[in-house]
Amino acid sequence: MTDPRARQSELLDIFDTYIDAGLKLDLTRGKPAAEQLDLSNELDGILEGFYLLQGGTDARNYGGILGIPEARQLGAEFIGAKSEQVMVGGNSSLNLMYQYVEHMMAHWGGEPVKFLCPVPGYDRHFTICEHFDIEMITVPLNDDGPDMQQVKELISKDAAIKGIWCVPKYSNPTGNTYSKEVVEQFAEIPKVAGDNFRVFWDNAYAVHDLVEQGDELPGLMTAAEKAGTTDNIVMLGSTSKVTFAGAGISFLATSTSQLAAFEKFLSDQMIGFDKVNQLRHVRFLKDIDGIKAHMAKHRDIIKPKFDLVLKKLEEHLAGKNMASWNSPRGGYFISLDTRPGLATTIISMAADAGVKLTPAGATFPYGKDPENTNIRLAPTFPGLAELESAMDVFVTCVELASLNAELD
Repeated sequence: MTDPRARQSELLDIFDTYIDAGLKLDLTRGKPAAEQLDLSNELDGILEGFYLLQGGTDARNYGGILGIPEARQLGAEFIGAKSEQVMVGGNSSLNLMYQYVEHMMAHWGGEPVKFLCPVPGYDRHFTICEHFDIEMITVPLNDDGPDMQQVKELISKDAAIKGIWCVPKYSNPTGNTYSKEVVEQFAEIPKVAGDNFRVFWDNAYAVHDLVEQGDELPGLMTAAEKAGTTDNIVMLGSTSKVTFAGAGISFLATSTSQLAAFEKFLSDQMIGFDKVNQLRHVRFLKDIDGIKAHMAKHRDIIKPKFDLVLKKLEEHLAGKNMASWNSPRGGYFISLDTRPGLATTIISMAADAGVKLTPAGATFPYGKDPENTNIRLAPTFPGLAELESAMDVFVTCVELASLNAELD
């Protein structure tokens, strides 16, 4: 067995070589690589000067906040709803989330508002809450979804809780997919929470499988229709990690009555979203089968990167009781937990060695991870050689920080 202090000294020497190397590597956000973006280059010029919709409307002109019919149908297949329940926005579902929360603030009557936030979770959700001064209450995220018993108890005791954030398939960052039982419970939750409660169902990774037979997420809208709670459901998605990350289209689905109310809210600030881009995406992706075939090409590019990260973690950290991590079947992240109290130190050490990581605490509201353990790794953007170098630095930092804490 290696003497811990000898190993500590060895790791310090390795760490110093990384410092001297002057690396500049970035694993901070889940961005598609250029090779992934290249898969959608046919979007440019695909309309070939023909801008008419099936009904004869010119996509280049004003009007149509809810989007062109063809794109609403594509969104319905993508998100799991009926076309009349779907609107098509610009390149960002985050923008639609923000606007929908802003729309609901008036309905929440100016009283203090609270949201439930399964953790670890998506930092952009938390940022929206902070902007609107919405208090965030954490609930544990289990393998099959949020702790629904805790969700029900909190909602039943506090009428100020008006929403919950969910990333139901390949959750950011843990990669978990909600079970059928959890989805069905979400459809029933509004009966306890009241008319103004909203389930924000951010299905950002709906088609982002890393294995050929990906997870199946049960349909929330179907369950909500049976439960009579479609007014309380807000489903979201986008093509941000399907086509062009900065020039895609987004989707929002809710009941037709709530969609009409949201359309009225938006009509004070816009004439409509980019219908030409919506038409480009319909011509390029065609339907859900076209989307799945396109995403298989993405999988071929990014799965080797996930495999590399997991291989490095297994080779250098397995069996040392220094970290635990998930092996996702889809999505964009690998979630790693260190020993308590070490995430900030490890991220700082990696930065000193030229590897940027998502800030510690980013996966928790207010940037505060109570145990200071969670680190989100984003393998998609770097090339394989850069990713290998970054992971060599990272595993060194995890082991060295763990030994330092143990021995000092």
